Amino acid sequence: MSYSPHDPPTGPAPLRLLFIGDVVGRAGRKALVQHLPRLRRRWSLDFVIVNGENAAGGFGITEAICEEFLEAGADCVTTGNHAFDQREALVFIERQPRLLRPVNYPPGTPGRGANLYAAADGRQILVINVQGRLYMDALDDPFAAIEREVGACPLGVGCDALVVDIHAETSSEKMAMGHFVDGRASLVVGTHTHVPTADCQIMPHGVGYMTDAGMTGDYDSVIGMEKEEPLRRFTRKTPGGRLEPAQGEATLCGVAVEIDARGLARKIAPVRVGGRLAQAAPDFWDGEVNSDRAYGGAMSPAK
Repeated sequence: MSYSPHDPPTGPAPLRLLFIGDVVGRAGRKALVQHLPRLRRRWSLDFVIVNGENAAGGFGITEAICEEFLEAGADCVTTGNHAFDQREALVFIERQPRLLRPVNYPPGTPGRGANLYAAADGRQILVINVQGRLYMDALDDPFAAIEREVGACPLGVGCDALVVDIHAETSSEKMAMGHFVDGRASLVVGTHTHVPTADCQIMPHGVGYMTDAGMTGDYDSVIGMEKEEPLRRFTRKTPGGRLEPAQGEATLCGVAVEIDARGLARKIAPVRVGGRLAQAAPDFWDGEVNSDRAYGGAMSPAK
């Protein structure tokens, strides 16, 4: 059962948001297209964000794939360090406002790292895509970049909900970002490491948080890739073939959050649908994804 430490604010109905973790290759795309339309209808979702940076053969995203995700029910597609692995992304990202790349890329990089979107009922959702720096490419300071964007469009003033996708290697950098914007954002969710973490929570001042949403891909793999080549590289330390996405049944992984009139998280839960992982769904939205193997698991702030 969920609860809040505060009296529920009056105002519009809570905003229902789903974030879906890194879609890897064809198997991940198939799972997204198969499950998202049904989840959007069943849970009456107001807004859906999908990280698509591994969607094209594990490396980057194409315009056709981006459009496929939007047609399946995504409202925004985020990326990360593979944002421009498909060279066409350098061009089409300029004409596709629903595709984001990290906001802390150098000035002059094509595309945008943050954008304000309207939900169906008119509520405004600011989505910010940012990349960490620990064990990653040396980009601009992610904390300074987030401070700039949050300051330019404050929660409750410029937007009704604010979501940060932090694409980063280390748990510490992601968790620090959660605390950095606690009380000033609706959700901070990590991507990049492709394994769903067990720390889905609401931080003390109301931001929903999860260190990594996990990947939408085949988990009979090495973080979404066929096992043979990664194993060969680890055991033999010699160059070999190209990494290829695994093609088995994928698990759609992500996080569901319900956002109150203040723009803060009031309920949050992990989502896992299909594939080989244990299934998970938000019990506050009915708790079902597959009728034969589903369970809920909502978390709310401690009193």
